[in-house]
Amino acid sequence: MSERWVWRLQERPEGMDFEPAFEFKSELIPELAPGEILIKNIYIGMDAGTRNWLHPREDGFDVPLPLGSAMIGILVGTIEESNHPAYTKGMLVRAYGQWADYSIVNPAEAGVFVVDPDIDDIRQYIGLIGPSGWTSYFGVLDVGKPKPGETFLVSAAAGSTGSIAGQVARIAGCRTIGIAGSDEKIDWIKSDLGFDEGINYKKDNVEEKIREYAPNGIDIYFDNVAGPILDAVLPNMAIHGRIALSGLMDSYNAEGPVPGPYKFEYLLHKRVSITGFFSPDYFHLGHESDARMRQWLDEGLITFRFDETNGVENTLTAYKKMFTGGNIGKSIVKV
Repeated sequence: MSERWVWRLQERPEGMDFEPAFEFKSELIPELAPGEILIKNIYIGMDAGTRNWLHPREDGFDVPLPLGSAMIGILVGTIEESNHPAYTKGMLVRAYGQWADYSIVNPAEAGVFVVDPDIDDIRQYIGLIGPSGWTSYFGVLDVGKPKPGETFLVSAAAGSTGSIAGQVARIAGCRTIGIAGSDEKIDWIKSDLGFDEGINYKKDNVEEKIREYAPNGIDIYFDNVAGPILDAVLPNMAIHGRIALSGLMDSYNAEGPVPGPYKFEYLLHKRVSITGFFSPDYFHLGHESDARMRQWLDEGLITFRFDETNGVENTLTAYKKMFTGGNIGKSIVKV
């Protein structure tokens, strides 16, 4: 019987101190139960929202991951063995599997999707053509409802979701502004992604810069971080502006309650609407986003960058990058 290496959650992490919370261990691969498949992982995507699974709180968007469980992540890989009639060895698939070199999943529970291997870069199935793309595509078009000529602002603009969202808004005819944490990231979103302006929140006065770049206000704010950045944005929202709340990066690693927006009153003063959403809200429409992203990719209208870490044993390094700002583009692990 073969073995696999897998990351298991042993205790609830405190802040970004992930190392004591996880154990990387070798274990036997059990015989597959009826309906299960074994996937040889090729790439594993890191997603900041999975930090919510590591908290003990029961009132979040999903239940906590039980202690002792293998950590879950989006991946692309090939089926190594199948005990399911619809899936055969050798198929290239995208699925929610484990942080491991091999994943054992039930397709109905893991969102297994057979993907076309005839693509220049199979990593795109956990990038543009996958949940990151769904979040950005529907967050901009369905939640933000952009109109040509409007001004669009996104935080964490050099990350996976933010970098796609800004490009979708650009394609929709918006003027785009991105907030990121280094000059290198600002240069990238402007030169490669087509953003009109960029704000380095680590050295710029964010509120003043937004006012300078958008004197008539922000029509759509795609928020990935909340916290102080949101407070800098609220006074600069346009009348009847829309906020698409995609993430709470600023507080994912906080212990205990965090303060709400200090400038909450601007939601009323500016008659701003704010809508929270998750990519699972759009799983049933993923094919729509996938098709459009593939089209835009082939036409050269959109691009994407991967921040790749080699070796499944270095998964925590890739994971932590998202919370320290160490990545440009989507943080992934090449198994």
